[in-house]
Amino acid sequence: MNFDPLSYPYTSQRRLVYGRKGMVASSQPLAAQAGLEMLRRGGNAIDAAIATAACLTVVEPTGNGIGSDAFAIVYKDKKIYGLNSSGPAPFGISREALQERGCHKVPKFGVLPVTVPGAPAAWAALSKRFGRLSFAELLAPAIFYAQDGYPVSPVISHLWKQAMAVYQKENLPEMAEWFHIFAPGGKTPAAGELWRSPDHAKTLQLIAETEARAFYEGELAEKIEAFVTAHGGYLTKKDLCSFAPAWVDPVRTEYRGFDIWELPPNGQGLVVLMALNILRPFSLADKPAPERLHLQIEAIKLALTDGLAHITDPRSMKVPVDWLLSESYARKRRQEIGAKAALPAPGNLPAGGTVYLAAADGEGNMVSFIQSNFAGFGSGVVIPGTGISLQNRGNSFSLDEGASNVLRPGKRTYHTIIPGFITQNNEAVGPFGIMGGYVQPQAHVQFLTNLLDMHDNPQAALDAPRWQWIMEKKIKVEHHFPTALLAALQKKGHEIEICSPDDTTFGRGQAIFRDAHGVLLGATEPRTDGGIGVL
Repeated sequence: MNFDPLSYPYTSQRRLVYGRKGMVASSQPLAAQAGLEMLRRGGNAIDAAIATAACLTVVEPTGNGIGSDAFAIVYKDKKIYGLNSSGPAPFGISREALQERGCHKVPKFGVLPVTVPGAPAAWAALSKRFGRLSFAELLAPAIFYAQDGYPVSPVISHLWKQAMAVYQKENLPEMAEWFHIFAPGGKTPAAGELWRSPDHAKTLQLIAETEARAFYEGELAEKIEAFVTAHGGYLTKKDLCSFAPAWVDPVRTEYRGFDIWELPPNGQGLVVLMALNILRPFSLADKPAPERLHLQIEAIKLALTDGLAHITDPRSMKVPVDWLLSESYARKRRQEIGAKAALPAPGNLPAGGTVYLAAADGEGNMVSFIQSNFAGFGSGVVIPGTGISLQNRGNSFSLDEGASNVLRPGKRTYHTIIPGFITQNNEAVGPFGIMGGYVQPQAHVQFLTNLLDMHDNPQAALDAPRWQWIMEKKIKVEHHFPTALLAALQKKGHEIEICSPDDTTFGRGQAIFRDAHGVLLGATEPRTDGGIGVL
Protein backbone atom coordinates (compact mmCIF):
# COMPACT_ATOMS: atom_id res chain seq x y z
CA MET A 1 0.00 0.00 0.00
CA ASN A 2 1.14 3.51 -0.80
CA PHE A 3 -0.23 6.26 1.46
CA ASP A 4 0.78 9.31 3.48
CA PRO A 5 0.51 8.55 7.24
CA LEU A 6 0.06 12.25 7.99
CA SER A 7 -2.74 12.90 5.49
CA TYR A 8 -6.34 12.89 6.77
CA PRO A 9 -8.52 14.52 4.10
CA TYR A 10 -11.85 13.78 5.79
CA THR A 11 -13.49 15.33 8.83
CA SER A 12 -12.94 13.09 11.84
CA GLN A 13 -13.02 13.39 15.59
CA ARG A 14 -11.83 11.61 18.67
CA ARG A 15 -14.11 10.47 21.46
CA LEU A 16 -13.65 10.62 25.21
CA VAL A 17 -12.23 7.44 26.72
CA TYR A 18 -13.79 6.09 29.93
CA GLY A 19 -12.38 3.81 32.61
CA ARG A 20 -12.66 3.07 36.29
CA LYS A 21 -9.52 1.50 37.78
CA GLY A 22 -6.78 3.40 36.02
CA MET A 23 -5.84 5.53 33.02
CA VAL A 24 -2.71 6.92 31.35
CA ALA A 25 -2.84 9.57 28.61
CA SER A 26 0.29 10.27 26.62
CA SER A 27 1.41 11.75 23.31
CA GLN A 28 2.69 8.33 22.19
CA PRO A 29 0.67 5.09 22.54
CA LEU A 30 3.59 2.82 23.48
CA ALA A 31 4.46 5.11 26.38
CA ALA A 32 0.85 5.11 27.60
CA GLN A 33 0.88 1.31 27.50
CA ALA A 34 4.09 1.28 29.56
CA GLY A 35 2.31 3.23 32.28
CA LEU A 36 -0.74 1.00 32.05
CA GLU A 37 1.49 -2.04 32.55
CA MET A 38 2.58 -0.63 35.91
CA LEU A 39 -1.04 -0.24 36.99
CA ARG A 40 -1.72 -3.85 36.01
CA ARG A 41 1.24 -4.95 38.14
CA GLY A 42 -0.30 -3.27 41.17
CA GLY A 43 1.50 0.03 40.90
CA ASN A 44 -0.16 3.39 41.47
CA ALA A 45 -0.55 6.49 39.31
CA ILE A 46 2.90 7.73 40.30
CA ASP A 47 4.51 4.48 39.14
CA ALA A 48 2.57 4.73 35.89
CA ALA A 49 3.69 8.32 35.30
CA ILE A 50 7.37 7.48 35.85
CA ALA A 51 7.26 4.50 33.51
CA THR A 52 5.51 6.59 30.84
CA ALA A 53 7.98 9.45 31.22
CA ALA A 54 11.02 7.19 30.93
CA CYS A 55 9.50 5.46 27.91
CA LEU A 56 8.85 8.80 26.20
CA THR A 57 12.61 9.50 26.17
CA VAL A 58 12.86 6.53 23.80
CA VAL A 59 9.67 6.64 21.71
CA GLU A 60 9.38 10.45 21.44
CA PRO A 61 12.97 11.72 21.42
CA THR A 62 11.89 14.72 19.34
CA GLY A 63 10.60 16.50 22.46
CA ASN A 64 12.45 15.04 25.42
CA GLY A 65 15.28 12.81 26.50
CA ILE A 66 17.31 11.59 29.45
CA GLY A 67 18.90 15.05 29.46
CA SER A 68 15.55 16.82 30.03
CA ASP A 69 14.06 18.79 32.90
CA ALA A 70 10.76 17.72 34.49
CA PHE A 71 7.90 19.11 36.58
CA ALA A 72 5.02 17.30 38.27
CA ILE A 73 1.86 17.90 40.25
CA VAL A 74 0.81 14.91 42.35
CA TYR A 75 -2.58 14.44 43.98
CA LYS A 76 -2.39 11.77 46.67
CA ASP A 77 -4.48 11.14 49.78
CA LYS A 78 -6.43 14.32 49.02
CA LYS A 79 -3.28 16.45 49.16
CA ILE A 80 -1.58 18.22 46.28
CA TYR A 81 2.21 18.23 45.87
CA GLY A 82 4.52 19.96 43.42
CA LEU A 83 7.94 18.85 42.15
CA ASN A 84 10.29 21.22 40.34
CA SER A 85 13.13 19.24 38.79
CA SER A 86 14.57 21.92 36.55
CA GLY A 87 18.34 22.18 36.66
CA PRO A 88 20.35 25.39 37.05
CA ALA A 89 23.06 26.91 34.92
CA PRO A 90 26.52 25.43 35.55
CA PHE A 91 28.60 27.02 38.31
CA GLY A 92 31.37 27.83 35.83
CA ILE A 93 29.29 29.80 33.36
CA SER A 94 28.57 33.53 33.51
CA ARG A 95 27.17 36.35 31.45
CA GLU A 96 30.61 37.90 31.26
CA ALA A 97 32.25 34.64 30.09
CA LEU A 98 29.84 34.29 27.18
CA GLN A 99 30.22 37.93 26.21
CA GLU A 100 33.99 37.52 26.18
CA ARG A 101 33.45 34.70 23.69
CA GLY A 102 31.53 37.08 21.43
CA CYS A 103 28.02 35.99 22.39
CA HIS A 104 25.31 38.67 22.31
CA LYS A 105 22.78 36.11 23.56
CA VAL A 106 22.95 32.56 24.85
CA PRO A 107 23.28 30.30 21.78
CA LYS A 108 20.43 27.95 20.95
CA PHE A 109 22.52 24.89 20.09
CA GLY A 110 25.77 23.25 21.09
CA VAL A 111 27.30 22.91 24.57
CA LEU A 112 26.85 26.52 25.74
CA PRO A 113 23.07 26.48 26.45
CA VAL A 114 23.24 23.14 28.32
CA THR A 115 21.93 23.27 31.90
CA VAL A 116 21.79 20.52 34.53
CA PRO A 117 19.23 17.87 33.45
CA GLY A 118 16.54 17.18 36.06
CA ALA A 119 14.41 14.38 34.58
CA PRO A 120 16.22 11.28 35.97
CA ALA A 121 16.28 12.87 39.43
CA ALA A 122 12.55 13.62 39.14
CA TRP A 123 11.75 9.98 38.37
CA ALA A 124 13.80 8.81 41.36
CA ALA A 125 12.35 11.41 43.75
CA LEU A 126 8.75 10.62 42.78
CA SER A 127 9.38 6.90 43.09
CA LYS A 128 11.03 7.21 46.50
CA ARG A 129 8.29 9.39 47.98
CA PHE A 130 5.13 8.00 46.41
CA GLY A 131 5.86 4.90 44.32
CA ARG A 132 4.92 1.31 45.08
CA LEU A 133 6.89 -0.75 42.55
CA SER A 134 10.67 -0.99 42.37
CA PHE A 135 12.45 1.70 40.38
CA ALA A 136 13.97 -0.93 38.08
CA GLU A 137 10.46 -2.20 37.17
CA LEU A 138 9.40 1.28 36.17
CA LEU A 139 12.20 1.74 33.64
CA ALA A 140 11.95 -1.77 32.17
CA PRO A 141 9.55 -0.86 29.29
CA ALA A 142 11.77 2.04 28.22
CA ILE A 143 14.84 -0.20 28.28
CA PHE A 144 13.01 -2.83 26.23
CA TYR A 145 11.98 -0.40 23.48
CA ALA A 146 15.45 1.16 23.32
CA GLN A 147 17.12 -2.25 23.03
CA ASP A 148 14.58 -4.14 20.93
CA GLY A 149 13.31 -1.24 18.83
CA TYR A 150 9.86 0.09 17.99
CA PRO A 151 8.04 1.48 14.92
CA VAL A 152 8.26 5.27 14.86
CA SER A 153 4.87 7.00 14.93
CA PRO A 154 3.82 9.49 12.20
CA VAL A 155 4.02 12.89 13.94
CA ILE A 156 7.29 11.94 15.64
CA SER A 157 8.74 10.93 12.27
CA HIS A 158 7.76 14.33 10.84
CA LEU A 159 9.34 16.24 13.75
CA TRP A 160 12.47 14.08 13.54
CA LYS A 161 12.99 15.04 9.90
CA GLN A 162 12.48 18.72 10.72
CA ALA A 163 15.07 18.52 13.49
CA MET A 164 17.71 17.04 11.19
CA ALA A 165 17.25 19.93 8.76
CA VAL A 166 17.82 22.40 11.61
CA TYR A 167 20.92 20.61 12.92
CA GLN A 168 22.42 20.30 9.44
CA LYS A 169 22.39 24.09 9.20
CA GLU A 170 24.15 24.44 12.57
CA ASN A 171 26.84 21.86 11.76
CA LEU A 172 28.66 22.20 15.11
CA PRO A 173 31.38 19.61 15.86
CA GLU A 174 29.74 18.60 19.16
CA MET A 175 26.58 17.64 17.25
CA ALA A 176 28.22 14.78 15.29
CA GLU A 177 26.95 12.14 17.71
CA TRP A 178 23.37 13.30 17.21
CA PHE A 179 23.62 12.36 13.53
CA HIS A 180 25.27 9.05 14.40
CA ILE A 181 22.51 8.07 16.84
CA PHE A 182 19.39 9.76 15.46
CA ALA A 183 20.10 9.93 11.72
CA PRO A 184 22.19 6.85 10.90
CA GLY A 185 23.11 6.69 7.25
CA GLY A 186 22.13 10.34 6.84
CA LYS A 187 18.38 9.83 7.21
CA THR A 188 15.78 9.92 9.96
CA PRO A 189 13.26 7.08 10.43
CA ALA A 190 10.05 7.20 8.42
CA ALA A 191 6.66 6.51 9.99
CA GLY A 192 6.45 2.82 10.78
CA GLU A 193 10.20 2.27 10.43
CA LEU A 194 11.88 0.43 13.30
CA TRP A 195 14.36 2.42 15.37
CA ARG A 196 16.48 1.26 18.29
CA SER A 197 19.21 2.75 20.48
CA PRO A 198 21.31 0.24 22.44
CA ASP A 199 23.30 3.10 24.02
CA HIS A 200 20.07 4.58 25.32
CA ALA A 201 19.12 1.18 26.76
CA LYS A 202 22.45 0.81 28.59
CA THR A 203 22.10 4.28 30.11
CA LEU A 204 18.54 3.65 31.28
CA GLN A 205 19.70 0.35 32.79
CA LEU A 206 22.38 2.18 34.80
CA ILE A 207 19.86 4.78 35.94
CA ALA A 208 17.45 1.99 36.95
CA GLU A 209 20.08 0.06 38.91
CA THR A 210 21.36 3.10 40.81
CA GLU A 211 18.09 5.07 41.18
CA ALA A 212 19.65 7.75 38.98
CA ARG A 213 22.86 8.14 41.00
CA ALA A 214 24.99 6.99 38.06
CA PHE A 215 23.70 9.98 36.12
CA TYR A 216 24.60 12.55 38.77
CA GLU A 217 27.51 10.98 40.65
CA GLY A 218 28.91 8.06 38.65
CA GLU A 219 30.17 7.06 35.23
CA LEU A 220 27.45 8.85 33.27
CA ALA A 221 28.26 12.12 35.04
CA GLU A 222 31.93 11.62 34.17
CA LYS A 223 31.13 11.03 30.49
CA ILE A 224 28.93 14.12 30.37
CA GLU A 225 31.63 16.31 31.92
CA ALA A 226 34.39 14.94 29.68
CA PHE A 227 32.47 15.54 26.46
CA VAL A 228 31.01 18.94 27.34
CA THR A 229 34.28 20.40 28.62
CA ALA A 230 36.22 18.99 25.64
CA HIS A 231 33.95 21.08 23.40
CA GLY A 232 34.22 24.28 25.42
CA GLY A 233 31.11 23.91 27.56
CA TYR A 234 30.64 24.45 31.28
CA LEU A 235 28.58 21.55 32.68
CA THR A 236 30.66 19.44 35.11
CA LYS A 237 30.27 16.49 37.44
CA LYS A 238 30.21 18.98 40.32
CA ASP A 239 27.12 20.63 38.82
CA LEU A 240 25.44 17.25 38.49
CA CYS A 241 26.39 16.08 42.01
CA SER A 242 25.03 19.30 43.50
CA PHE A 243 21.57 18.96 41.96
CA ALA A 244 18.43 17.89 43.79
CA PRO A 245 14.77 18.33 42.79
CA ALA A 246 12.72 20.79 44.85
CA TRP A 247 9.37 19.93 46.42
CA VAL A 248 7.24 23.06 46.08
CA ASP A 249 3.73 24.21 46.92
CA PRO A 250 1.61 24.63 43.78
CA VAL A 251 -0.13 27.99 43.32
CA ARG A 252 -3.77 28.40 42.38
CA THR A 253 -6.58 30.69 41.41
CA GLU A 254 -10.35 30.21 41.43
CA TYR A 255 -12.09 30.23 38.06
CA ARG A 256 -15.77 29.46 37.48
CA GLY A 257 -16.06 27.55 40.76
CA PHE A 258 -12.92 25.44 40.22
CA ASP A 259 -9.40 25.78 41.60
CA ILE A 260 -6.79 25.85 38.83
CA TRP A 261 -3.34 24.76 40.01
CA GLU A 262 0.05 25.45 38.46
CA LEU A 263 3.61 25.28 39.78
CA PRO A 264 5.24 28.49 41.03
CA PRO A 265 8.22 30.16 39.30
CA ASN A 266 10.65 29.50 37.76
CA GLY A 267 7.90 27.97 35.57
CA GLN A 268 5.48 30.07 33.51
CA GLY A 269 2.35 28.50 35.04
CA LEU A 270 1.86 31.83 36.79
CA VAL A 271 0.97 33.32 33.37
CA VAL A 272 -2.07 31.02 33.15
CA LEU A 273 -3.36 32.10 36.54
CA MET A 274 -2.72 35.80 35.82
CA ALA A 275 -4.67 35.57 32.55
CA LEU A 276 -7.58 33.75 34.22
CA ASN A 277 -7.70 36.40 36.94
CA ILE A 278 -7.93 39.10 34.27
CA LEU A 279 -10.73 37.20 32.50
CA ARG A 280 -12.72 36.22 35.60
CA PRO A 281 -15.26 39.12 35.67
CA PHE A 282 -16.12 38.75 31.99
CA SER A 283 -19.02 36.46 31.18
CA LEU A 284 -17.30 34.87 28.19
CA ALA A 285 -20.07 32.39 27.41
CA ASP A 286 -22.54 35.25 26.84
CA LYS A 287 -20.33 37.15 24.42
CA PRO A 288 -20.14 36.76 20.63
CA ALA A 289 -17.20 34.64 19.54
CA PRO A 290 -15.08 37.56 18.20
CA GLU A 291 -15.43 39.50 21.47
CA ARG A 292 -14.72 36.37 23.53
CA LEU A 293 -11.54 35.58 21.62
CA HIS A 294 -10.43 39.23 21.64
CA LEU A 295 -10.64 39.28 25.43
CA GLN A 296 -8.68 36.02 25.72
CA ILE A 297 -5.97 37.22 23.36
CA GLU A 298 -5.57 40.56 25.14
CA ALA A 299 -5.50 38.88 28.58
CA ILE A 300 -2.77 36.47 27.41
CA LYS A 301 -0.75 39.31 25.92
CA LEU A 302 -0.81 41.20 29.23
CA ALA A 303 -0.05 38.15 31.40
CA LEU A 304 2.67 36.75 29.16
CA THR A 305 4.34 40.13 28.79
CA ASP A 306 4.56 40.44 32.57
CA GLY A 307 5.60 36.81 32.94
CA LEU A 308 8.51 37.24 30.54
CA ALA A 309 9.53 40.41 32.37
CA HIS A 310 9.42 39.02 35.90
CA ILE A 311 9.51 35.19 36.06
CA THR A 312 12.87 33.59 36.78
CA ASP A 313 14.53 31.61 39.57
CA PRO A 314 12.37 32.55 42.60
CA ARG A 315 15.51 33.56 44.52
CA SER A 316 16.05 36.31 41.93
CA MET A 317 12.48 37.51 41.33
CA LYS A 318 12.00 41.20 42.05
CA VAL A 319 8.18 41.05 42.02
CA PRO A 320 6.33 38.86 44.56
CA VAL A 321 4.16 36.02 43.23
CA ASP A 322 1.34 37.08 45.55
CA TRP A 323 1.25 40.52 43.97
CA LEU A 324 1.11 39.10 40.43
CA LEU A 325 -1.82 36.92 41.53
CA SER A 326 -3.60 39.71 43.41
CA GLU A 327 -6.97 41.13 42.37
CA SER A 328 -5.52 44.65 42.43
CA TYR A 329 -2.95 43.65 39.79
CA ALA A 330 -5.60 41.82 37.72
CA ARG A 331 -7.94 44.83 37.92
CA LYS A 332 -5.21 47.20 36.78
CA ARG A 333 -4.32 45.06 33.77
CA ARG A 334 -7.98 44.31 32.99
CA GLN A 335 -8.69 48.01 32.63
CA GLU A 336 -6.09 48.21 29.86
CA ILE A 337 -8.11 45.94 27.56
CA GLY A 338 -9.92 47.99 24.94
CA ALA A 339 -11.99 47.32 21.85
CA LYS A 340 -8.89 47.09 19.65
CA ALA A 341 -5.72 44.96 19.75
CA ALA A 342 -3.03 46.48 21.97
CA LEU A 343 0.76 46.49 21.75
CA PRO A 344 2.47 44.83 24.74
CA ALA A 345 5.64 43.50 23.12
CA PRO A 346 8.15 41.17 24.80
CA GLY A 347 9.51 40.12 21.40
CA ASN A 348 9.24 36.96 19.34
CA LEU A 349 8.24 33.81 21.20
CA PRO A 350 10.19 30.76 19.97
CA ALA A 351 8.64 27.32 19.56
CA GLY A 352 9.57 24.44 21.86
CA GLY A 353 9.58 20.65 22.13
CA THR A 354 8.13 18.89 25.17
CA VAL A 355 6.10 15.86 26.23
CA TYR A 356 3.14 15.87 28.61
CA LEU A 357 1.38 12.93 30.26
CA ALA A 358 -1.40 12.37 32.78
CA ALA A 359 -2.01 9.31 34.96
CA ALA A 360 -4.68 8.16 37.40
CA ASP A 361 -5.37 5.00 39.39
CA GLY A 362 -8.43 3.47 41.02
CA GLU A 363 -7.40 4.65 44.48
CA GLY A 364 -7.82 8.36 43.69
CA ASN A 365 -4.16 9.20 43.00
CA MET A 366 -3.47 11.39 39.96
CA VAL A 367 -0.35 12.86 38.33
CA SER A 368 0.26 15.74 35.95
CA PHE A 369 3.77 15.35 34.51
CA ILE A 370 5.80 17.19 31.90
CA GLN A 371 9.40 16.92 30.70
CA SER A 372 11.30 18.62 27.94
CA ASN A 373 14.57 19.13 26.08
CA PHE A 374 13.24 22.66 25.25
CA ALA A 375 13.73 23.05 21.45
CA GLY A 376 12.89 19.67 19.95
CA PHE A 377 15.82 17.33 20.61
CA GLY A 378 17.43 20.14 22.58
CA SER A 379 20.99 21.35 22.18
CA GLY A 380 21.84 18.81 19.50
CA VAL A 381 24.50 17.46 21.86
CA VAL A 382 24.41 13.70 22.46
CA ILE A 383 26.99 12.20 24.81
CA PRO A 384 28.82 9.45 22.87
CA GLY A 385 28.07 5.91 23.97
CA THR A 386 25.10 6.92 26.13
CA GLY A 387 22.18 8.09 23.98
CA ILE A 388 21.83 11.09 26.33
CA SER A 389 20.55 14.11 24.41
CA LEU A 390 21.14 17.25 26.45
CA GLN A 391 18.59 20.05 26.72
CA ASN A 392 19.25 23.65 25.64
CA ARG A 393 17.21 25.32 28.37
CA GLY A 394 19.97 27.88 28.99
CA ASN A 395 18.95 29.56 25.74
CA SER A 396 16.11 31.17 27.74
CA PHE A 397 18.56 33.21 29.84
CA SER A 398 19.17 36.84 29.01
CA LEU A 399 22.62 38.45 28.78
CA ASP A 400 21.09 41.82 29.62
CA GLU A 401 22.37 42.80 33.07
CA GLY A 402 19.11 44.57 33.90
CA ALA A 403 16.83 41.63 33.04
CA SER A 404 15.21 39.56 35.78
CA ASN A 405 16.20 36.41 33.91
CA VAL A 406 19.83 37.40 33.40
CA LEU A 407 22.27 34.48 33.33
CA ARG A 408 23.99 33.74 36.65
CA PRO A 409 26.00 30.69 37.78
CA GLY A 410 23.79 28.17 39.59
CA LYS A 411 20.58 30.00 38.63
CA ARG A 412 17.45 28.39 37.19
CA THR A 413 16.04 30.10 34.11
CA TYR A 414 12.49 31.01 33.10
CA HIS A 415 10.92 27.66 32.29
CA THR A 416 8.21 27.04 29.71
CA ILE A 417 7.00 23.58 30.76
CA ILE A 418 3.94 23.60 33.03
CA PRO A 419 1.77 20.77 34.36
CA GLY A 420 -1.79 21.78 35.28
CA PHE A 421 -4.37 20.40 37.71
CA ILE A 422 -8.01 21.11 38.59
CA THR A 423 -9.78 20.59 41.91
CA GLN A 424 -13.23 21.50 43.17
CA ASN A 425 -14.22 21.66 46.83
CA ASN A 426 -10.83 20.15 47.73
CA GLU A 427 -11.52 17.08 45.58
CA ALA A 428 -9.49 16.19 42.49
CA VAL A 429 -11.04 16.82 39.11
CA GLY A 430 -7.83 15.89 37.37
CA PRO A 431 -4.57 16.66 35.57
CA PHE A 432 -4.22 18.45 32.25
CA GLY A 433 -1.37 19.85 30.23
CA ILE A 434 -0.44 21.03 26.75
CA MET A 435 3.18 21.11 25.62
CA GLY A 436 4.56 23.70 23.21
CA GLY A 437 7.11 26.21 24.50
CA TYR A 438 5.60 29.66 25.03
CA VAL A 439 2.32 28.38 23.56
CA GLN A 440 1.72 26.40 26.75
CA PRO A 441 0.08 29.09 28.94
CA GLN A 442 -1.89 30.29 25.92
CA ALA A 443 -3.16 26.75 25.24
CA HIS A 444 -3.94 26.19 28.94
CA VAL A 445 -6.17 29.27 28.94
CA GLN A 446 -7.89 28.23 25.71
CA PHE A 447 -8.50 24.70 27.02
CA LEU A 448 -9.84 25.96 30.36
CA THR A 449 -12.16 28.56 28.87
CA ASN A 450 -13.47 25.98 26.37
CA LEU A 451 -14.05 23.61 29.27
CA LEU A 452 -15.40 25.92 31.98
CA ASP A 453 -16.96 28.81 30.05
CA MET A 454 -18.22 27.06 26.93
CA HIS A 455 -18.81 23.69 28.67
CA ASP A 456 -17.04 21.67 25.99
CA ASN A 457 -16.18 18.12 27.00
CA PRO A 458 -12.43 17.62 27.62
CA GLN A 459 -11.79 16.05 24.22
CA ALA A 460 -13.65 18.83 22.40
CA ALA A 461 -11.78 21.41 24.48
CA LEU A 462 -8.50 19.93 23.19
CA ASP A 463 -9.79 19.58 19.62
CA ALA A 464 -10.88 23.21 19.22
CA PRO A 465 -8.87 25.32 16.72
CA ARG A 466 -6.07 27.19 18.49
CA TRP A 467 -4.48 30.57 18.16
CA GLN A 468 -1.17 31.82 19.52
CA TRP A 469 0.06 35.32 20.13
CA ILE A 470 3.50 35.86 18.59
CA MET A 471 4.36 39.53 19.18
CA GLU A 472 2.79 42.99 19.13
CA LYS A 473 -0.57 42.52 17.34
CA LYS A 474 0.44 39.39 15.45
CA ILE A 475 -1.62 36.21 15.95
CA LYS A 476 -1.04 32.83 14.31
CA VAL A 477 -4.06 30.54 13.87
CA GLU A 478 -4.49 26.97 12.74
CA HIS A 479 -5.49 26.40 9.13
CA HIS A 480 -9.05 25.32 9.97
CA PHE A 481 -9.90 28.40 12.03
CA PRO A 482 -13.36 29.78 11.06
CA THR A 483 -12.96 32.37 8.29
CA ALA A 484 -15.73 34.71 9.52
CA LEU A 485 -14.17 34.77 12.99
CA LEU A 486 -10.80 35.74 11.55
CA ALA A 487 -12.35 38.61 9.63
CA ALA A 488 -13.98 39.90 12.81
CA LEU A 489 -10.67 39.73 14.71
CA GLN A 490 -8.90 41.61 11.93
CA LYS A 491 -11.45 44.42 12.28
CA LYS A 492 -10.37 44.64 15.92
CA GLY A 493 -6.79 45.25 14.81
CA HIS A 494 -5.35 41.75 15.15
CA GLU A 495 -2.84 40.83 12.47
CA ILE A 496 -3.65 37.25 11.48
CA GLU A 497 -1.34 34.64 9.98
CA ILE A 498 -3.07 31.43 8.88
CA CYS A 499 -0.70 28.50 9.28
CA SER A 500 -0.30 25.50 7.01
CA PRO A 501 -1.84 22.14 7.97
CA ASP A 502 1.58 20.72 8.87
CA ASP A 503 2.40 23.49 11.39
CA THR A 504 3.29 21.74 14.66
CA THR A 505 3.60 24.78 16.93
CA PHE A 506 0.14 24.85 18.51
CA GLY A 507 0.82 22.40 21.31
CA ARG A 508 -0.18 18.83 22.07
CA GLY A 509 -2.08 17.98 25.24
CA GLN A 510 -3.68 15.34 27.43
CA ALA A 511 -6.26 15.34 30.23
CA ILE A 512 -7.72 12.82 32.67
CA PHE A 513 -10.68 13.80 34.85
CA ARG A 514 -12.66 11.92 37.49
CA ASP A 515 -16.42 12.51 37.56
CA ALA A 516 -18.77 12.57 40.55
CA HIS A 517 -19.27 8.80 40.30
CA GLY A 518 -15.55 8.03 40.37
CA VAL A 519 -15.40 7.23 36.65
CA LEU A 520 -12.26 8.34 34.80
CA LEU A 521 -12.52 10.08 31.44
CA GLY A 522 -9.53 10.78 29.24
CA ALA A 523 -8.78 13.02 26.28
CA THR A 524 -5.74 13.11 24.01
CA GLU A 525 -4.62 15.43 21.22
CA PRO A 526 -5.56 15.04 17.58
CA ARG A 527 -2.35 17.00 16.83
CA THR A 528 -0.09 14.13 17.88
CA ASP A 529 0.16 10.34 17.96
CA GLY A 530 -1.57 10.28 21.33
CA GLY A 531 -2.83 7.20 23.09
CA ILE A 532 -4.79 6.37 26.24
CA GLY A 533 -4.29 3.22 28.26
CA VAL A 534 -7.29 2.32 30.37
CA LEU A 535 -8.38 -0.24 32.96
